[in-house]
Amino acid sequence: MNRISAGGLLSALALVTLAQSAGALEVHRSGSTYYTEACPRMAGLVAHCTALDVTDASGRMIESRASRIGGKTPADLRSAYKIKASGKSSTIIAIVDAFGYDNAEADLGVYRTQFGIADCTTANGCFKKLNEHGKAKNYPAQDIGWARESALDVDMASAMCPSCTIYLIEGDDNSFKSLGTAEDTAAKLGAHVISNSYAAGEAGGVKGLDHYYTHPGVVITASTDDVGYGAAYPATSPHVVAVGGTHLVADGSKRGWTETVWRGAGSGCSGFFAKPSWQKDTGCTMRMEADVSAVADPATGVAIYAPNNAGVSAWLIEGGTSVSAPLIGGIFGANGGTVSNDASVLYAKPKKFNDVVGGTNGVCSPEPDYFCTGVTGYDGPTGLGTPKGIKAFGN
Repeated sequence: MNRISAGGLLSALALVTLAQSAGALEVHRSGSTYYTEACPRMAGLVAHCTALDVTDASGRMIESRASRIGGKTPADLRSAYKIKASGKSSTIIAIVDAFGYDNAEADLGVYRTQFGIADCTTANGCFKKLNEHGKAKNYPAQDIGWARESALDVDMASAMCPSCTIYLIEGDDNSFKSLGTAEDTAAKLGAHVISNSYAAGEAGGVKGLDHYYTHPGVVITASTDDVGYGAAYPATSPHVVAVGGTHLVADGSKRGWTETVWRGAGSGCSGFFAKPSWQKDTGCTMRMEADVSAVADPATGVAIYAPNNAGVSAWLIEGGTSVSAPLIGGIFGANGGTVSNDASVLYAKPKKFNDVVGGTNGVCSPEPDYFCTGVTGYDGPTGLGTPKGIKAFGN
């Protein structure tokens, strides 16, 4: 059975329906890997998180409370993208998500300890959890799916920039008003990078939201969503770095890894935002997504430590462009350079990326193949490609 996304995309991902007490849950399949969405999709301009939980065929989350069960490690990710720098504590990466995450600091501690990364705590000044107004109090109520999203985000930022300071800023809810307020707060507090692992289908009114994502001198990353070909906001904003997704596997090549387009990675030509001067593809006369990409396929997912569906912390395997957006944000942090609040710095150094050739995220005819297929050079699902070190990620 195929699914059509909110943006009209025909997705060829296999689906199964699982009836649970909380309602019907779709179980998706990538190869032999099953997964579900951590957050429900909402109608209209309301954000859903883009984290994907690896499960068994019946939709039960694969987890372990005792030890790590698999998934790519920080060492794997740093090897794949040739990241050697660790960043500096003076660089702040802000994670913006909706709702609360009660055990955020303790769970982050377990993840970092497992992989030999130095403690990042409130006490040592490395970690801050704040509400959307920047206060370390009056947090919103916890939502398990969004809490798992937050765990994924802080873990990926830690993996790529272990020495960076991390702020987790929790919006009261998943409206763009709350998430946008948190975005503005992150910028006011001095964040160098703001990572956003959420999306909504493009709709009328998105241009009125874009002031939230316009902060000169701040890198803002945004997931391109997980339902394949079709534009998503805020990734279509010309003021953010739109991050797509790949299928990443180790191999015997000189690089040691190979990547193809992940079928779920979003891409598309915006219906609302003009084409930035630094974006040179000719098939789309408006803003095109993505700009850059990284691993996102749940079949080649990452290890995280986060709350399971019962709210108990455990080792899980996660995928989605919720992996790639904070991962790219972490690489910007590891570079430490100041940048404009858009992707122009990346387009200035196109040879500093691994070109991703092969794979597709859907059917885009009559639009050009590069809208939905991994081709030589720029393409929609993976943008310029994936990181080949940090040199493209700062001025």
